[in-house]
Amino acid sequence: MIKSMMMMLATLTISTIMIISHMIINKKMIMERNKMTPFECGFDPKSSSRLPFSTQFFLIGILFLIFDVEMVMILPMIITLKSSNMTLWFMTSYMVITILITGLYYEWKNGVIEWMN
Repeated sequence: MIKSMMMMLATLTISTIMIISHMIINKKMIMERNKMTPFECGFDPKSSSRLPFSTQFFLIGILFLIFDVEMVMILPMIITLKSSNMTLWFMTSYMVITILITGLYYEWKNGVIEWMN
C-alpha cells in the first residue's frame, strides 16, 4: 500500500515538474504570422483557403462510408454460410439487403445521389 502511494506521489511530482518546466521554457506567440497562414507546399496561397465546402461531396462521402460498412457486414455472412442455420442465415441476409435497398431508395428520392443539380 505504501509503495503504491509512493509511486502515485512520484508520478504526480514528475508530471507537475514537467508541466511547469514546459510552461517556463515554451516561448509561444499566440498570433504568429506564419502559423496563422494556410500551408500550401511552402508557398504563399494563390487564393483564399476559406472556400465554401460542397455538401454534395460530403453526402456522397457519407453514402460511400455507409455502404462500405455494410459490405464489411455482408462478407463474413458468406464465410459462415456452410456452418450456420440456413433459415436464420437467409433471414439475416434478407434483412441486411432490405435495409441497404431501403436506404438507397431513400437517398435516391431525396436527391443525394444526383450529382448534377
